[in-house]
Amino acid sequence: MALNVKPTRSELIALKKRIKLSERGHKLLKMKRDGLILEFFKVLAEAKDLKNQLAEKYERAQKMIAIAETVDGSIGVKSAAFSASENPVINLKSKNIMGVVVPKIEAQSVKKSLTNRGYGVLGTSAAIDEAADAFEELVECIILSAELETTMKRLLDEIESTKRRVNALEYKVIPELIDARNFIKMRLDEMEREELFRMKRSKGKSAARAAIAAALKAAET
Repeated sequence: MALNVKPTRSELIALKKRIKLSERGHKLLKMKRDGLILEFFKVLAEAKDLKNQLAEKYERAQKMIAIAETVDGSIGVKSAAFSASENPVINLKSKNIMGVVVPKIEAQSVKKSLTNRGYGVLGTSAAIDEAADAFEELVECIILSAELETTMKRLLDEIESTKRRVNALEYKVIPELIDARNFIKMRLDEMEREELFRMKRSKGKSAARAAIAAALKAAET
């Protein structure tokens, strides 16, 4: 890059401004990257805990449905399931984490009361109620897990993008600007020395001509 810049003082001033701006941007991007990494590990800890909960709730739901089928039979369980009068409602919203837009999932009508599940209370056993309760908890956990998984993916994408920008500034842009600045300073110093040498030589020639003229004038007298 140094070979493609003009060795002028105006270009030197412009380069110094660009270096300061790039260094400031590099510092801010590093702070953003570090902040995003901290946020990612917070979400990761939640996701790990939720994964364990998800496995536990899944096992409980499978256990409860097996008990319900034993008590009420598979037909009785299917009849209760098909009688559900209200399906869960999923609302997708968003929130901002350090400039990264991540999803916020709000679910309604997932966890229902006994009277709102649609099937007759008198015609079913408590085993079906417990199975329904277990699967409702499982669905809530799945929804939250989906939110966290998507959040982690978007944070990771932003971290990688920010890391690439930090590295580009640190290892390419700023070093090239510094090289260009140093090149211009070196050329300006060389030009200044050349001009000083030229002026001294010119002054020496003038002094020599004056001395010769003075000598000739003295000889004439």
